Amino acid sequence: MKGLLSPKKERRLPVFLQEREVENLLEAPLKAKQPRYAEWQKWRDKAILETLYSCGLRIHELANLNRCDFDLVSETIRVLGKGNRERLVPIGEFAQDAIQQYLDLRGPCKNDDPLFVGRDGNRLSRRGLQRLLKLYLREAHLDPNLSPHKLRHSFATHLLNRGADLRSVQQMLGHKRLSTTQIYTHVSTERMKEAYDQAHPRAK
Repeated sequence: MKGLLSPKKERRLPVFLQEREVENLLEAPLKAKQPRYAEWQKWRDKAILETLYSCGLRIHELANLNRCDFDLVSETIRVLGKGNRERLVPIGEFAQDAIQQYLDLRGPCKNDDPLFVGRDGNRLSRRGLQRLLKLYLREAHLDPNLSPHKLRHSFATHLLNRGADLRSVQQMLGHKRLSTTQIYTHVSTERMKEAYDQAHPRAK
């Protein structure tokens, strides 16, 4: 029995959102009618979603961000990931603008203050962030049971589909092993096969 190899566990391809679906989700916070919300909260929620997608962060990485981790000059965010490994991740223009708008409306805060806070001024928890995501998934007419990790999957898949190299995506995701990132290439390969089947005159 010792000589027998156990069957490899099947790795499922990650679920991700289409680019248009992500756009609808990112637009939802400013479109949603929330009478109890102040303007800074709308921009906070937009900044949260933009940052999740722009940087491919895990939900706990987002929750742990401080004001000083966001650097508008270098256009990066400093992230503390798994195993306390620190990495710098580029942040896109849309996410930068949303964060800056939110911070301007929120008012003065110190460098070591949490980046994303609730009405009480305390750091938003993972659970609080998950609730926000569910709210806006419904607003965007998407499945409210999708986890924040699906935005991370979407981030990686969209980058690879648009030509980003695997090593760079690995660094941005904070994966220790390249093999962990390689699962996203299978998704891209499936997309490539679909395009081939649809376009090549001798595909079928």
